[in-house]
Amino acid sequence: MKRSMEFELAWQGLKLGEHIFEYQLNSDFLAEQGEIPEDVKEVRASVTLKFEKHANFFELHFDIGGEFLTLCDRCGDELNMQLWDEFDLIVKLSDTETAEEMEEDADVVFIPRSETVLDIRKWLYEFTVLSIPLQRIHADKANGASGCNKEVLKLLGQLAEQPQEKKNDIWKGLESVKINKNNNKHKNK
Repeated sequence: MKRSMEFELAWQGLKLGEHIFEYQLNSDFLAEQGEIPEDVKEVRASVTLKFEKHANFFELHFDIGGEFLTLCDRCGDELNMQLWDEFDLIVKLSDTETAEEMEEDADVVFIPRSETVLDIRKWLYEFTVLSIPLQRIHADKANGASGCNKEVLKLLGQLAEQPQEKKNDIWKGLESVKINKNNNKHKNK
């Protein structure tokens, strides 16, 4: 696979201060970097990275936007959903060269000063996947009605009204057993 320099920041060549970078990501990029949920299709994400360079550390602010195609959790029809989230990350420069000696934190990453390039590919992938909502349901219409497929909702309503199966009689005899809580206590004299 050809390595793209598009997602590598040559931070040593940047002046101190704020720099803005724009990235357009799709399903192919996410699939190359790792797994995406099976029911998520056609991801079109736009990421704005605000990179603020300081003398000994960098502040990264990822602003995720875009949309993806998926299936509705309620009715199963296709659904376009919006991506939106923000993530902050601090990258600190370290004099330590080995990864074992550098501490890792969820929001703070240490890199050796000898590194000349910061590869943000992993963070773009992680933050985009984290922006995908867990609950995927059609939004309600302006009149308050559900945006889901009416026929499927009607069928789900009919299934919910059906009587439930008969209880298992194996445990019926246990209902008559009473446990006296006072028998288990010991009196101290």
